[in-house]
Amino acid sequence: MSHCHTLLEALRQRGYRITPQREMIVQAIAHSEQHMSAEDVLAELRNHTQAINLATVYRTLEMLREEGLACRNDLGEGKIVFSVRKHGPHIHLVCRHCSRVIDADYALLNPLEELLQAKYNFHADLQHLSIFGVCSDCQ
Repeated sequence: MSHCHTLLEALRQRGYRITPQREMIVQAIAHSEQHMSAEDVLAELRNHTQAINLATVYRTLEMLREEGLACRNDLGEGKIVFSVRKHGPHIHLVCRHCSRVIDADYALLNPLEELLQAKYNFHADLQHLSIFGVCSDCQ
């Protein structure tokens, strides 16, 4: 079963009705190799249909996030992007000057996760994290 069908089946099992619009949105984000904003999803779907609007895209992406099937992340300058969990845990280093995004090694977060658990008995969701700073080119 493809990842897209797995997501749709998970939604069905949780009692969600799968409308044609929801199915198209899930397909778009599940088959994407990159993070997508709601506007990116809408632009891609508008190539196939006009029977969809930005509010429906936002609601569906938020529903996927609330159900733990997708992640939402801020990549700076108000750009909120989504990705499905198949991308796995990862870190984005976002330059505040040039907006460059660098993917960092997720293993760097292991000590932080352990410290948060040991010191505060807090289980942090560090699956998809953006850290803002200044890249080497802008320093």
